[in-house]
Parts: sequence; C-alpha cells; structure tokens
Amino acid sequence: MTVVTLLKSNPKIKHFLHYLLIPRGQARPRLWVKYFLNPFFHSISRKSTIRWNTRMDVLPFNQFSLQAGSTIEDFCTINNGVGDVHIGANTRIGMSNVIIGPVSIGNDVILAQNIVLSGLNHTYEDIETPIHKQAVTTAPIRVEDDCWIGANAVITAGVTIGKHSVIAAGAVVTKSVPPYSIAVGNPARVIKQYDFTTKQWKKV
Repeated sequence: MTVVTLLKSNPKIKHFLHYLLIPRGQARPRLWVKYFLNPFFHSISRKSTIRWNTRMDVLPFNQFSLQAGSTIEDFCTINNGVGDVHIGANTRIGMSNVIIGPVSIGNDVILAQNIVLSGLNHTYEDIETPIHKQAVTTAPIRVEDDCWIGANAVITAGVTIGKHSVIAAGAVVTKSVPPYSIAVGNPARVIKQYDFTTKQWKKV
C-alpha cells in the first residue's frame, strides 16, 4: 500500500497530517513547512525574486514553480492548496495580486496591481450547510506568454488568456480570450484583435 493510498483510505491519518501542515481553519502553512519541507518539493529559480511581504500559502502536496527573471511583488498571496501554480520566466506579478491555483502563467507576462486569478470555486447548492463547509470545485486558469493584465482585473476559473492579449483594468474575465486580443468590461468582451494581414489592431 502506497502512502497516498493509505492517506485516502484513513481519514484520521489524513486529518492529522493536514493539521501538522496547516493550523485548523487556516490557509497559511506552518513555518516548518515553509522553511524545511517546501524547498524539496518546489522549483524556484535562484534568478527569480519573491518580495519579503509576499504571503506564500504554498504546500508540498501541489506544485509551485517560479522561473528565472520573474518577480512576485509585495503584498501578493500565492495559494496552491487546491491546485498547482506555475509562473514562467521574466514575468512580473505586481503588488497585491491574489493567485489561487490551479493557475499557469507563461513567460514575459505583466500583471499590474490588485488582480485576482482564482481557479477555485465554492459550491453552495445545499442551503442547510454553510458554504464554507461544502465542497470546492476547480478549473485551471491559463495565461499564455506575453500578456498584460491591468489593475483590479478578475480572472475566473477555467479561463484561458491567449498569447499577447491585453486585459483592461477592472475587467472581469469569465470566458476565454483568443490570442492577440484586447478585452474590456464586466463581463469582459473582446473589442480588438490583431490582423496579421494588415499588421494592425482592428475593432471587432
């Protein structure tokens, strides 16, 4: 019997190990996890930067990676509790962003400030049970290479932002955006796309 099989078949052991990793009712891992366990499980380039005031709710049972030349600025929250978080090379995660996996961000991406990318949703159908006690669902978010996402944007679960696309400040993106597009509004809609024939951005 493997360790994973043992954990899945024995809820008491699973809950005990979970308690060792995270205090009850919290999302932030214990300090020993951050300093002594995570370094063996995650890939963080020495040429990347995670600012001192970043909240890293990163655990060993899902993946986290940060490639060379990338920066996570102060006051961000990175959470891989329910899904992997991958950040490519030469990407800047601006101040006060919240990234909740499963999320994959490509290379040369710019995220401005106060952006939320959450691959997590709570279920709410059972009205007799508090929402926080109900199950969660996940759908991966993917931000492809060379995108720019403006301040205060929200990217919801299951959305893909295509290569070299721009998401305007304050946009709420509930559907995938094709490559080489500009999307604005709530809910976000594509207003321009790049025409490779004329080599110009054209209104949709």
